[in-house]
Amino acid sequence: MEKKFQENKIEGRNAVLEAFRSGKTVDKLFVQEHCEDGPVRTILREAKKQDTMVKFVKKERLDQLSETGKHQGVIAMAAAYAYAEVEDILAAAREKGEPPFVFLLDNVEDPHNLGAIIRTANLAGAHGVIIPKNRAAGLTATVARTSAGALNYTPVAKVTNMARTIEQLKKEGLWFVCADMDGTVMYDLDLKGPIGLVIGNEGEGVSKLVKEKCDFIASIPMKGNIDSLNASVAAGVLAYEIVRQRNF
Repeated sequence: MEKKFQENKIEGRNAVLEAFRSGKTVDKLFVQEHCEDGPVRTILREAKKQDTMVKFVKKERLDQLSETGKHQGVIAMAAAYAYAEVEDILAAAREKGEPPFVFLLDNVEDPHNLGAIIRTANLAGAHGVIIPKNRAAGLTATVARTSAGALNYTPVAKVTNMARTIEQLKKEGLWFVCADMDGTVMYDLDLKGPIGLVIGNEGEGVSKLVKEKCDFIASIPMKGNIDSLNASVAAGVLAYEIVRQRNF
Protein backbone atom coordinates (compact mmCIF):
# COMPACT_ATOMS: atom_id res chain seq x y z
CA MET A 1 0.00 0.00 0.00
CA GLU A 2 1.40 3.39 -0.99
CA LYS A 3 2.07 5.81 1.87
CA LYS A 4 3.06 8.85 -0.14
CA PHE A 5 2.79 12.50 0.83
CA GLN A 6 2.44 15.09 -1.89
CA GLU A 7 4.83 17.87 -1.08
CA ASN A 8 8.34 17.98 0.31
CA LYS A 9 9.03 21.66 1.01
CA ILE A 10 6.38 23.67 2.90
CA GLU A 11 6.68 27.45 3.29
CA GLY A 12 4.84 30.05 5.33
CA ARG A 13 3.51 30.02 8.87
CA ASN A 14 -0.03 28.84 8.21
CA ALA A 15 1.05 26.12 5.80
CA VAL A 16 3.76 24.82 8.14
CA LEU A 17 1.45 24.82 11.16
CA GLU A 18 -1.24 22.99 9.17
CA ALA A 19 1.34 20.40 8.07
CA PHE A 20 2.18 19.60 11.69
CA ARG A 21 -1.46 19.55 12.83
CA SER A 22 -2.55 17.35 9.94
CA GLY A 23 -0.06 14.69 10.99
CA LYS A 24 2.44 15.05 8.16
CA THR A 25 5.88 13.76 9.05
CA VAL A 26 8.26 16.72 9.08
CA ASP A 27 11.93 15.76 8.95
CA LYS A 28 13.37 19.22 9.50
CA LEU A 29 12.14 22.73 10.35
CA PHE A 30 14.12 25.83 9.40
CA VAL A 31 13.31 28.93 11.46
CA GLN A 32 14.73 32.41 11.01
CA GLU A 33 17.05 33.47 13.82
CA HIS A 34 15.54 35.78 16.47
CA CYS A 35 12.06 35.19 15.01
CA GLU A 36 10.07 33.81 17.92
CA ASP A 37 6.78 35.69 18.02
CA GLY A 38 3.48 34.01 18.92
CA PRO A 39 2.84 32.12 15.64
CA VAL A 40 6.42 30.89 15.44
CA ARG A 41 6.35 29.73 19.06
CA THR A 42 3.20 27.76 18.23
CA ILE A 43 4.99 26.09 15.32
CA LEU A 44 7.98 25.30 17.55
CA ARG A 45 5.66 23.65 20.10
CA GLU A 46 4.19 21.46 17.37
CA ALA A 47 7.69 20.60 16.17
CA LYS A 48 8.67 19.57 19.69
CA LYS A 49 5.63 17.27 19.95
CA GLN A 50 6.75 15.48 16.78
CA ASP A 51 10.42 15.54 17.85
CA THR A 52 11.31 17.32 14.62
CA MET A 53 14.85 18.62 14.20
CA VAL A 54 14.79 22.45 14.29
CA LYS A 55 17.53 24.59 12.76
CA PHE A 56 17.67 28.34 13.40
CA VAL A 57 19.22 30.02 10.36
CA LYS A 58 19.79 33.48 8.95
CA LYS A 59 17.15 35.02 6.69
CA GLU A 60 19.55 34.70 3.76
CA ARG A 61 19.58 30.92 4.17
CA LEU A 62 15.77 30.80 4.15
CA ASP A 63 15.72 33.00 1.07
CA GLN A 64 18.01 30.49 -0.66
CA LEU A 65 15.78 27.56 0.32
CA SER A 66 12.54 29.32 -0.59
CA GLU A 67 10.77 28.60 -3.85
CA THR A 68 7.87 30.98 -3.25
CA GLY A 69 9.69 33.98 -1.76
CA LYS A 70 7.02 34.01 0.96
CA HIS A 71 8.47 31.82 3.70
CA GLN A 72 7.57 34.22 6.57
CA GLY A 73 10.55 32.97 8.55
CA VAL A 74 9.70 29.25 8.46
CA ILE A 75 10.27 26.39 6.01
CA ALA A 76 9.44 22.77 6.78
CA MET A 77 10.88 19.78 4.97
CA ALA A 78 8.19 17.11 5.01
CA ALA A 79 8.92 13.45 4.39
CA ALA A 80 7.83 12.18 0.98
CA TYR A 81 6.76 8.91 2.62
CA ALA A 82 5.57 7.97 6.09
CA TYR A 83 8.06 6.36 8.46
CA ALA A 84 7.55 2.96 10.03
CA GLU A 85 8.45 1.84 13.54
CA VAL A 86 11.28 -0.58 14.28
CA GLU A 87 8.67 -3.05 15.53
CA ASP A 88 7.00 -2.94 12.08
CA ILE A 89 10.25 -4.22 10.57
CA LEU A 90 10.50 -7.10 13.05
CA ALA A 91 6.83 -7.89 12.45
CA ALA A 92 7.48 -8.09 8.68
CA ALA A 93 10.14 -10.74 9.33
CA ARG A 94 7.81 -12.70 11.60
CA GLU A 95 5.01 -12.61 9.02
CA LYS A 96 7.36 -14.14 6.43
CA GLY A 97 8.71 -16.69 8.89
CA GLU A 98 12.26 -15.46 8.27
CA PRO A 99 15.10 -14.42 10.59
CA PRO A 100 15.20 -10.59 10.58
CA PHE A 101 17.47 -8.93 8.02
CA VAL A 102 17.76 -5.18 8.62
CA PHE A 103 19.85 -2.37 7.12
CA LEU A 104 21.04 0.33 9.57
CA LEU A 105 22.47 3.49 8.03
CA ASP A 106 24.81 5.47 10.24
CA ASN A 107 24.46 9.07 9.00
CA VAL A 108 24.19 8.47 5.25
CA GLU A 109 23.73 12.04 3.99
CA ASP A 110 23.37 11.75 0.22
CA PRO A 111 19.69 11.22 -0.75
CA HIS A 112 20.75 9.36 -3.90
CA ASN A 113 22.75 6.91 -1.78
CA LEU A 114 19.84 6.48 0.62
CA GLY A 115 17.42 5.79 -2.21
CA ALA A 116 19.80 3.32 -3.83
CA ILE A 117 20.35 1.50 -0.53
CA ILE A 118 16.59 1.21 0.09
CA ARG A 119 16.24 -0.25 -3.40
CA THR A 120 19.02 -2.75 -2.68
CA ALA A 121 17.44 -3.64 0.68
CA ASN A 122 14.18 -4.46 -1.07
CA LEU A 123 15.80 -6.58 -3.77
CA ALA A 124 17.98 -8.43 -1.24
CA GLY A 125 14.91 -9.38 0.79
CA ALA A 126 15.68 -7.21 3.82
CA HIS A 127 12.72 -6.56 6.07
CA GLY A 128 13.44 -2.86 6.56
CA VAL A 129 15.87 0.01 6.87
CA ILE A 130 16.68 2.08 9.97
CA ILE A 131 18.04 5.63 9.71
CA PRO A 132 18.97 8.21 12.37
CA LYS A 133 16.87 11.28 13.08
CA ASN A 134 19.74 13.78 12.83
CA ARG A 135 22.70 14.40 10.53
CA ALA A 136 21.35 12.17 7.77
CA ALA A 137 19.13 12.20 4.72
CA GLY A 138 15.41 11.69 5.33
CA LEU A 139 12.73 10.34 3.00
CA THR A 140 12.77 13.18 0.51
CA ALA A 141 11.26 13.12 -2.97
CA THR A 142 14.77 12.49 -4.37
CA VAL A 143 15.11 9.42 -2.16
CA ALA A 144 11.70 8.19 -3.28
CA ARG A 145 12.62 8.57 -6.95
CA THR A 146 16.03 6.91 -6.55
CA SER A 147 14.50 3.97 -4.69
CA ALA A 148 12.50 3.19 -7.87
CA GLY A 149 9.35 2.28 -5.96
CA ALA A 150 11.02 0.29 -3.18
CA LEU A 151 9.67 2.71 -0.56
CA ASN A 152 6.20 1.30 -1.22
CA TYR A 153 7.34 -2.10 0.01
CA THR A 154 10.33 -1.68 2.34
CA PRO A 155 9.59 0.03 5.67
CA VAL A 156 12.00 2.73 6.84
CA ALA A 157 12.16 3.60 10.55
CA LYS A 158 13.81 6.68 12.02
CA VAL A 159 15.46 6.51 15.45
CA THR A 160 17.04 9.03 17.79
CA ASN A 161 20.01 6.91 18.87
CA MET A 162 21.46 4.27 16.54
CA ALA A 163 23.74 2.68 19.16
CA ARG A 164 20.83 2.27 21.58
CA THR A 165 18.68 0.79 18.81
CA ILE A 166 21.37 -1.79 18.11
CA GLU A 167 21.40 -2.72 21.80
CA GLN A 168 17.61 -3.14 21.76
CA LEU A 169 17.71 -5.28 18.64
CA LYS A 170 20.41 -7.49 20.14
CA LYS A 171 17.82 -8.43 22.76
CA GLU A 172 15.65 -9.62 19.86
CA GLY A 173 18.46 -11.95 18.79
CA LEU A 174 20.06 -9.93 16.01
CA TRP A 175 23.80 -9.90 15.32
CA PHE A 176 25.38 -6.85 13.70
CA VAL A 177 28.00 -6.49 11.00
CA CYS A 178 29.42 -3.20 9.80
CA ALA A 179 31.52 -2.37 6.79
CA ASP A 180 35.07 -1.18 7.41
CA MET A 181 38.32 -1.51 5.46
CA ASP A 182 40.16 -2.81 8.53
CA GLY A 183 37.76 -5.67 9.21
CA THR A 184 37.77 -9.39 8.46
CA VAL A 185 37.21 -10.32 4.82
CA MET A 186 33.46 -10.81 4.50
CA TYR A 187 33.79 -14.34 3.05
CA ASP A 188 35.37 -15.49 6.33
CA LEU A 189 32.44 -14.34 8.50
CA ASP A 190 29.31 -16.30 9.43
CA LEU A 191 26.54 -13.89 8.42
CA LYS A 192 23.58 -16.27 8.63
CA GLY A 193 20.62 -15.90 10.99
CA PRO A 194 19.05 -12.68 12.34
CA ILE A 195 21.33 -9.88 11.18
CA GLY A 196 21.69 -6.13 10.95
CA LEU A 197 23.91 -4.68 8.23
CA VAL A 198 25.41 -1.33 9.30
CA ILE A 199 26.56 1.09 6.58
CA GLY A 200 28.44 4.26 7.49
CA ASN A 201 28.65 7.85 6.37
CA GLU A 202 30.01 8.50 2.86
CA GLY A 203 33.14 10.24 4.13
CA GLU A 204 33.79 9.03 7.67
CA GLY A 205 32.36 5.53 7.59
CA VAL A 206 30.70 3.97 10.64
CA SER A 207 31.06 6.09 13.78
CA LYS A 208 33.24 4.77 16.60
CA LEU A 209 30.32 4.39 19.01
CA VAL A 210 28.22 2.40 16.54
CA LYS A 211 31.18 0.29 15.41
CA GLU A 212 31.82 -0.73 19.02
CA LYS A 213 28.28 -2.11 19.20
CA CYS A 214 28.78 -4.34 16.15
CA ASP A 215 29.62 -8.04 16.54
CA PHE A 216 31.52 -8.28 13.25
CA ILE A 217 33.61 -5.86 11.20
CA ALA A 218 33.55 -6.88 7.54
CA SER A 219 35.90 -5.74 4.81
CA ILE A 220 35.23 -6.03 1.10
CA PRO A 221 38.18 -7.35 -0.92
CA MET A 222 39.45 -4.64 -3.28
CA LYS A 223 42.28 -4.67 -5.80
CA GLY A 224 42.04 -1.23 -7.36
CA ASN A 225 43.99 1.95 -6.78
CA ILE A 226 41.44 3.76 -4.59
CA ASP A 227 40.63 2.85 -1.04
CA SER A 228 36.86 2.58 -0.74
CA LEU A 229 33.53 1.94 -2.45
CA ASN A 230 30.56 4.28 -2.62
CA ALA A 231 28.27 3.69 0.39
CA SER A 232 25.40 2.31 -1.68
CA VAL A 233 27.70 -0.01 -3.64
CA ALA A 234 29.30 -1.30 -0.41
CA ALA A 235 25.81 -1.92 0.96
CA GLY A 236 24.94 -3.96 -2.13
CA VAL A 237 28.10 -6.07 -2.04
CA LEU A 238 27.74 -6.93 1.63
CA ALA A 239 23.98 -7.45 1.38
CA TYR A 240 24.40 -10.06 -1.31
CA GLU A 241 27.07 -11.90 0.65
CA ILE A 242 24.47 -12.11 3.42
CA VAL A 243 21.88 -13.30 0.86
CA ARG A 244 24.32 -15.95 -0.41
CA GLN A 245 24.96 -17.29 3.08
CA ARG A 246 21.29 -17.24 4.06
CA ASN A 247 20.06 -19.04 0.98
CA PHE A 248 22.81 -21.19 -0.48
